[in-house]
Amino acid sequence: MFSQVLPMLEHLCRENRVTPVLSYAAAQYDTRFYRAEEFRSELVRITGVQPIDSIVDAEPIGPKRLFDVMLIAPCTGNTLAKLNLGVVDTPVLMAAKAHLRNGAPLVIAPSTNDALSNAAANIGMLMNKKNIYFVPFSQDDPDKKPRSMVARFGLCAKAVEYAMQGRQIQPMIM
Repeated sequence: MFSQVLPMLEHLCRENRVTPVLSYAAAQYDTRFYRAEEFRSELVRITGVQPIDSIVDAEPIGPKRLFDVMLIAPCTGNTLAKLNLGVVDTPVLMAAKAHLRNGAPLVIAPSTNDALSNAAANIGMLMNKKNIYFVPFSQDDPDKKPRSMVARFGLCAKAVEYAMQGRQIQPMIM
């Protein structure tokens, strides 16, 4: 999925200034998808900006009104749940909280193996919250992972554009 996020990010950076905000996991853990340091290097290469990677550094996003729009991509089931419940224990969640208090749009690109089970309630609750929008998403492997859904990352720029107009891109679930 990070392999899908980076090209989307390059596309967004063509016309926008982008500041990456990393969760602790994305900043620190090597996974089967990427090595943390390589991912960080790619983000800096693409955006020209050092990522925000601490709660302390994310907190001024609200008071300083640093972002016009914020996109969480990918947004895991864990982050969906915490965002829905107002838990702030990562830089991404602090950035989202600080950003939302300004009444600015937050766009979520879900990517979770339990979107059609445990995460479904959180997705539904977030869909009903003011200033929260979704990148269209769909099942990524219905046969092997019947409850898994992933954002259509190629639609992130369009979803951001719609959110800036106060509109949800449709169809949301594909």
